[in-house]
Amino acid sequence: MLSDKQLSRLAEQSQLNQPSIIVTRLEDGLGARFADRRPRYPASMIKVPLVAAGLLLRAAGMLAAGPIRVEATNLTANDRPSPLTEGYAARFEELCELAITVSDNVATNVLFDLLGRERASSLVREALGLRDTGFRRKLSGGHPLIRDPGQTGRNTHPAADAARLFAAIATRAFAGADFLADLLARQAWNSKLSAGLLPGDRFAHKTGDTDDVSHDGGILTTADGRRYVVVVYSASGSSEATDARFAALMRELRALLEARPRHAT
Repeated sequence: MLSDKQLSRLAEQSQLNQPSIIVTRLEDGLGARFADRRPRYPASMIKVPLVAAGLLLRAAGMLAAGPIRVEATNLTANDRPSPLTEGYAARFEELCELAITVSDNVATNVLFDLLGRERASSLVREALGLRDTGFRRKLSGGHPLIRDPGQTGRNTHPAADAARLFAAIATRAFAGADFLADLLARQAWNSKLSAGLLPGDRFAHKTGDTDDVSHDGGILTTADGRRYVVVVYSASGSSEATDARFAALMRELRALLEARPRHAT
């Protein structure tokens, strides 16, 4: 397993602004981290714990059955057109799929209303140990921001919480984790860490981007079956150049993970 020193060197070479990097080997929990401790807005990374909260509530029988109506107040821009329009009757599973696989902001905002911010925040803290995660404001795909009378601040979901959640998903540690793992594996946005994978690698993940931050994280499965959690947060704004730095970081990381320690003879 790579060391904190190696990861620190990797962070310095990445040319990402204020990066936080966490790598954990799932078979034994060993890992390394390089953490910039300044608060970092999670952007669309917040959608993973939000969906996890919804799955926990459904498993507990605490979600109403039936379709969920899309209200005009939840409409906002997306990187690709959303199928969710005013009056559309959405299924819970459909909202989860759209929020994760294509990072649909409208689906996310509908989930905010369905789950309840305080209820969802308390649930992921208590049930999943995501102590610093909070759902406080709906998402906007651009400016002006959508009107959100219920906002209580900015969403929080730091890199350490993201790594903890991906590990719980990988090990199927909570009800619905298998469904969420499948959604992450069908991620549509793959220009960051995914672009630096080796042949045969699989990366079930989620990205998050604004003009001020760029993140990626998920569950890496290598061609020979080894599994890791890899999370990278940064204060680099979303751009093709930032994506290329993420890809280069993953290529270097994969080289380190492939290296085998030499044993004395």
